[in-house]
Amino acid sequence: MHLDRRAFFRLSGVAAGASWLSSRIAEARQAPAAGLPPSIQALRPMKDGIARITDAERKARIEKARRLMVENRIDAIFLESGTSLFYFTGVRWGASERMFGAVLPARGEVAWVSPKFEEGRAREVIRFGTDMRTWEEDEDPGRVVAQILKDRGVATGRVGMEERVRFFLFDMIRKAAPALDYVSADPVTVGCRVIKSPAEIALMQRANDMTVAAYKATLATLHGGMTKAEFAANAAAAHRALGAEGGGIDAGFGELTASPHGSILPRTLREGDVVLMDGGCAVDGYRSDISRTIVFGAPTARQRSVWEVEKRAQAAAFAAARVGVTCEAVDAAARKVITGAGFGPDYRLPGLPHRTGHGIGLDGHEWTYLVRGNRTPIAAGMCFTNEPMIAVPGEFGVRIEDDMYITEQGAKFFSQPSPSIAQPFV
Repeated sequence: MHLDRRAFFRLSGVAAGASWLSSRIAEARQAPAAGLPPSIQALRPMKDGIARITDAERKARIEKARRLMVENRIDAIFLESGTSLFYFTGVRWGASERMFGAVLPARGEVAWVSPKFEEGRAREVIRFGTDMRTWEEDEDPGRVVAQILKDRGVATGRVGMEERVRFFLFDMIRKAAPALDYVSADPVTVGCRVIKSPAEIALMQRANDMTVAAYKATLATLHGGMTKAEFAANAAAAHRALGAEGGGIDAGFGELTASPHGSILPRTLREGDVVLMDGGCAVDGYRSDISRTIVFGAPTARQRSVWEVEKRAQAAAFAAARVGVTCEAVDAAARKVITGAGFGPDYRLPGLPHRTGHGIGLDGHEWTYLVRGNRTPIAAGMCFTNEPMIAVPGEFGVRIEDDMYITEQGAKFFSQPSPSIAQPFV
């Protein structure tokens, strides 16, 4: 797919340009496989042997959540559609203006809240708990939740709201049960989710393996005059060919790579351009997040020099990520290398404009974060991205990003970092 620059600029404003660009990407994603580059046509699904999270593991998660509720004096938590609901119950449900969710009490059976007309479909997907409460279109679902809590002995006390619960749903519940004390459910939900099980790590490993394969095939499609949209569409097609969920990238060429998450400005690939791709996919909901930076053609001494500083910074963060070390110490280790090379300091540009990494699992970005001020001690089972970046406005940006998980012996990479600027993968 080739983007017409003149057509782009005929559109009114940046927002229109972004909309047009999105539609062109969508068209490319619908292109028949026969029209794809050979490197992508050669890909085959990588889904064999995937072991999904069992009901037994989800039940153990619910019991751990109950223990954490007791420890934190929380009598129940409310979950709406989203990754935490999926984490505990295995239920995927699209968010809408209608309340659908679950009440997980410290004591008693899980209860569900569903629109009445959706009850049949809800019962098809629910695997834990038989208490289904429904509400008609002219009724207040907040009152339904209040009754569930009362039935479980929570007429007063503390109720935790999962962090992604939207305000209007919380407000319905609060108005229906004003005597309750509403608090964050983070001590429970984050307390469970931040430590990954071997089964979760295995799913993330497969997602990372898929993304590596997709990136290799996508990088083979680079050619002079290519647009960012074409490059991104190839990456999406490669992930799709491998059987991944929701795979794709942010793509940058040349000076636009200095923008950490890409740019909507049009740009075609030219000899000597830095190329940055950042993205990933999911397997049974569990995410990968990988970035690679190369040069299309022969790299300059300047490009090589900055790339090598970035590689050393990533290695320093990896070495620092050990059980008992604080999250901020990992960020400091990477930042020390970058500032020692003359960039920064702090978040100043040219330099590292963001944190060194973030937690990853069912969400691409989740607790906890490798950032200054986060004194959370690292524990075995935590998973992070390792992605210090060097952004040089007006020139280029370099990011090497690989995911890692923590063991008692130290950090382990899901994907091996780039050996050199000319060799993005081992």
